Amino acid sequence: MTLRVRSAAVLGAALLLPLGCAGPGRTEAAPSGRYTGGGVTVELRLDAAGASPRLLRATFTPQEPGFHLYSVDLPDGGVSGLGIPTRLGLNGSLAAAGAPTADRPLLTVSPSGLGVALPVYPDGPVTLTVPVRGTGTGPAGAVISYGACSAQRCLVPVVRQVVPLDPS
Repeated sequence: MTLRVRSAAVLGAALLLPLGCAGPGRTEAAPSGRYTGGGVTVELRLDAAGASPRLLRATFTPQEPGFHLYSVDLPDGGVSGLGIPTRLGLNGSLAAAGAPTADRPLLTVSPSGLGVALPVYPDGPVTLTVPVRGTGTGPAGAVISYGACSAQRCLVPVVRQVVPLDPS
């Protein structure tokens, strides 16, 4: 495989802060949920109620070195059926108030002999951040999808997995 770095847009100051660093005027998010599957651990952090804007951060960490995740820019269904896009959504009493953004630059992977270019993140963890808004009271969940691959193999993808969150 060959990797070509594609320029990435500036993500904004909130995304450049390390995970767990609240920044000026922001309440630090406690772990709000965790899921492990498909060779990846996903840790979710939801800002405390009252934060403005309220953010949900999901850090996707491959369990083995040399694995990357597909980008949120990958279309549903992949490219020519290849790749599982990384998705971060919400259900229940929380809804997304914008599109997820990533803290890592976008790369393009072109698997030999397949004639496609797939948008991925660099090997290792990637954090997606999405602004959220309340839609009522009651339970809420993050809805995650992703696929992790290395240069040699891909792991079993996770599609539309719901991870319960504490929305309070």
